[in-house]
Amino acid sequence: MLPPLEQVKSDLSLTTETLADELARVGQGTDVPAWSDTAWRVAAAAAVAHGVAPLLAGCSVWPSCAWQDFLASQREHVEVRQRRIADLLTRIDARAGDLGVPMMALKGSALHGLGIYVAGERPMADIDLLVRPEHADTAAAVLAGLGYEETYRQWKHVVFKPEGVRPATAFGEHRDTPINIELHTRIHERLPIRAVDVTSTVWTPDAVPGINPYPSSGALMTHLLLHAAGSVCGRSLRLLHLHDMAQLSRRMRRAEWEPLWQGDEAPWWAYPPLRLVDRYFPGSVPRAVLRRLRRDTTPLLRAASSRQTLTSTSCSHLWLHLLPGVEWVRTPTDLATLLLRRVRPSRESREERGDMLRTQAWLQGQEWVRQGHVRRVVTALTRPVPRMDTLYVVRGALAQGSQAFAP
Repeated sequence: MLPPLEQVKSDLSLTTETLADELARVGQGTDVPAWSDTAWRVAAAAAVAHGVAPLLAGCSVWPSCAWQDFLASQREHVEVRQRRIADLLTRIDARAGDLGVPMMALKGSALHGLGIYVAGERPMADIDLLVRPEHADTAAAVLAGLGYEETYRQWKHVVFKPEGVRPATAFGEHRDTPINIELHTRIHERLPIRAVDVTSTVWTPDAVPGINPYPSSGALMTHLLLHAAGSVCGRSLRLLHLHDMAQLSRRMRRAEWEPLWQGDEAPWWAYPPLRLVDRYFPGSVPRAVLRRLRRDTTPLLRAASSRQTLTSTSCSHLWLHLLPGVEWVRTPTDLATLLLRRVRPSRESREERGDMLRTQAWLQGQEWVRQGHVRRVVTALTRPVPRMDTLYVVRGALAQGSQAFAP
C-alpha cells in the first residue's frame, strides 16, 4: 500500500534534489541521508525515473549495502542492454547502407558514440533515428527486415517494436527489456502550441547511406536543449537530460555553440533547460552563452526559469498540472488555443491518448485515466490528482519485497 500521498510528494522532492547533488559531486560524496525506509525506496524510484541509477553506481559512496547493490544491479542491466543496442545499431547501419537510406542515430546513441558514456552508465529507453521524409518508407522497410513492426504514430515520430516480444515488467532497468525504435523525419517540439523545428541544424548535410553522426557538437547540443525544453514545458524533465548536457558542454569550445543561433529565430527556448544545467552542475556552462540565451528568452519565461527546480519540472512533482507549459506561451492567441485544447482536446490529442492507454504499462488498470475528459478536468480542479507515471514507479519501488535500502 502507498503511504499518504503528501508523504510521497515530500519524499520525492527531498530524494530527487539530494540525488542530483550526489551526482554533481562525483568523487566528493555527501553525508548519508537520515531517511526512513520508505524514503529510501522513494529514492530508488526517483533514481529510476530520472535514469541515473547506473550513473550513481559509479559515484555514490553512501555505505548502504542494499543501496549499493541496487545501483550496481541497475548498472549491470544497462551494460548488457547497451551491448544489445550497439549490435542492433550495427545491423541497422548495414541494412540501411544496402538500401541506400541515410540515417542519423540521435541523443543517447550519439553521446555513446562520442565516448561521453561507456556501456552501463547511461540507460536508453529506445533508439531514435532521423531520416529524410522521402526515405521514411524505405527506413520502415529497413526496420521490418530486422523484425520490427509499426506500433503507433505520434506527431513527433513513429514507434516500432520487435514483433512478438513482450515487455519486461521488472522494476527499473532490465537487460531483457525490448529495444523499441522511434523513427523521426523532423526534430521539433511544441512549446506548448507552436512547434520549434531544428531539423536543418541537426541533419548532416553530406549524409551517406547508413548511420551518420551529428554534423557538430553544437548540432547535438541544439537537439538536446530542444528536447529538454519540451520536457521542461511538459514537466517531464529527467536528471539524465541535465547530466547529458553538462557532460557535452564541458567538451565544447565557445565557437561550437554557434549552431544554436543558425535558425530563423533566436533560440528563446534554450535558456530554461540550460539554466537548470548550470544550477545542478555548476561551472559546466559558459557564462557568455548563458547570458546570451537569457537575453533571447521572453520576460515571462525568464522569470519562471528563476524559480524552476528539477523537482518542479519533472515527474518528481507528484501533482498533475492543469496547464503545463503556460509560461512558455508567447502570444494571446496561443494562450487562448492552449485553454481551448485543455477544455476540448483535438482529435489528434484524443488519438494519441488512445495509443498511450493501449501501449503504456503505467496506464494499465488505472481507473482515473479512463474517465471522460470533462470528469478528469473537474476532478483536477477540486483536488490534487497524482501523476500515474510517478505512482507507477513509486509502487514498483515499494513492492521490492523485504529489501531495505536504508543503512
